Amino acid sequence: MTATDRSIELIQSAAQAAADKLAHDIIAYDVSDVLSITDAFLLASAPNDRQVKSIVDEIEERLQKELGAKPVRREGDRDARWILLDYVDIVVHVQHSEERVFYALERLWKDCPELELPADAKATRGKAQEHAKLQAEAGEDDTAGFEDLR
Repeated sequence: MTATDRSIELIQSAAQAAADKLAHDIIAYDVSDVLSITDAFLLASAPNDRQVKSIVDEIEERLQKELGAKPVRREGDRDARWILLDYVDIVVHVQHSEERVFYALERLWKDCPELELPADAKATRGKAQEHAKLQAEAGEDDTAGFEDLR
């Protein structure tokens, strides 16, 4: 069994919405052969809680507006470290970058086929690493010159 056309349509729209809000490392898996509860997972991440919420809000708004889809469940809003949107046909996971590394959902689903995503979503691959590198460099620069104060 493979993901339905409706599931693929939802995934593509959600992926584009996430990319438009600058999500990192967007990827989608067809999990229909291994799970009976849903057809596909979409994974995306962001470097801070506020951006996680923004991405989720955009996905929810876009799927409602373009495809008339509302999630049957939304979890994780309180801390905004990992928000899950359950649309039955698909499940969207938007995680803080630290949670994404810790839980490594890609390892769990690596044997499932990846779904084709819009070019903007594909272009987000590796953005989390780029962001972490820039943050580390900025952190080093923030402390530069303070050696004399020790």
